[in-house]
Amino acid sequence: MLISLAARADLMSMENEVIFRICKARVLCEDVRCEFNGMQTLVGVIMSFPLRRFDQLHEACIWTRWCSGSGTFRQKSRIVGVDEQQVIAQAEVEFQLKEMEGHARTFIILRCAIPAVRNASCGIYLADELRLRFPLPVVQ
Repeated sequence: MLISLAARADLMSMENEVIFRICKARVLCEDVRCEFNGMQTLVGVIMSFPLRRFDQLHEACIWTRWCSGSGTFRQKSRIVGVDEQQVIAQAEVEFQLKEMEGHARTFIILRCAIPAVRNASCGIYLADELRLRFPLPVVQ
């Protein structure tokens, strides 16, 4: 099979192109443990932050599963207040997908003191683009 030079250049540029992937799952939990066999165990799924004192330091993990893409990416996760301007916590992780059929799992640990807000939200960014946002109720 003969391939023209223009078609070959298109194929080569496609190989180096970054293809954005899809966030298939996200879980906010207390801890992520890596087992001996490579599997990950999510401990203490968090549906809301129960607070006795607002200045108390909290730790949460955001576990995500990405698929249908290729390239190297930087995931940034942020917990923000109701006004979406006040950043309460932020962390980043870099990960890679080598093939379109593969998947990648990431987890980020956020340590923060929740200020006196009723509701917060958590955003997951990929290449500085908001890919997913979910509410994070704060209850007393």
